[in-house]
Amino acid sequence: MHKGLKIIKKTFIETISVQGLKAKNLSYHQSRLNQTISSNFGTDHKIDLQNSITPPDTNFYRCRVIYDTKIIKIEYLPYVMKKLYSFKVLESNIEYPYKNTNRAEIDELLSKKEDCDEIIIAKNGLLRDTSIANIAIFKNNRWQSPHVPLLKGTMRAKLLDEKKIITANLTIDDLKKAKRFAIMNAMIGFVELQKFYIKPI
Repeated sequence: MHKGLKIIKKTFIETISVQGLKAKNLSYHQSRLNQTISSNFGTDHKIDLQNSITPPDTNFYRCRVIYDTKIIKIEYLPYVMKKLYSFKVLESNIEYPYKNTNRAEIDELLSKKEDCDEIIIAKNGLLRDTSIANIAIFKNNRWQSPHVPLLKGTMRAKLLDEKKIITANLTIDDLKKAKRFAIMNAMIGFVELQKFYIKPI
């Protein structure tokens, strides 16, 4: 090892909705956490989220669990949903298969949203995600979510298991034509936007 070489250790995040002292959809977060540890550290070591999350009171919190092979820090942050209306579509080859603490590439894309509220990332013309949520378009009488998202969200996984959404290769053209559009993540659940605007591409 070269003298002075700094080793940057990977750290990851689970963002969990906590209200009334209860963590929502915890089994999905536990599953993703276990898979992340196994894939990135080559170990089957388990972190017990159920017994690690102890909210301070019954308020609505964004519980942020930072971990590697063990829990590094747990934060309970008051949560207010961000209002989203306008979206700018950006083509990018970004890969973000695990929810980690390094969001530099996502933040760089966000800096290009111009006067829009949020971005929608596409790769080779196929839709993926916003910077904070999975997406869905109502097409052919079904809610369809991108087959290859930027990140496999826990709410998306739950809705797929419940067969409330399906996956499909959704294009930028599908988005332009969409009459109904929704976003989903652990904090907001599944939210159909009553009004939305896609900036011309």
